[in-house]
Amino acid sequence: MKKDDKLMTVPEILAELGGISRRTFYRWREIGKAPESFKLPNGEIRIYRSEFTAWLESLREAA
Repeated sequence: MKKDDKLMTVPEILAELGGISRRTFYRWREIGKAPESFKLPNGEIRIYRSEFTAWLESLREAA
């Protein structure tokens, strides 16, 4: 993670992925197929932009 790495919200992630459903994203989290994320004290999930980018790259390489 870089010092200026942006924290992304779940809606931002869903939009970047072309509009997958929130349910699909949470299912991916349950089965360990989603990018690395963490929960804020208020229960919201955040993902660092660098983690998201690395996750996308790993999907491209696996394809």
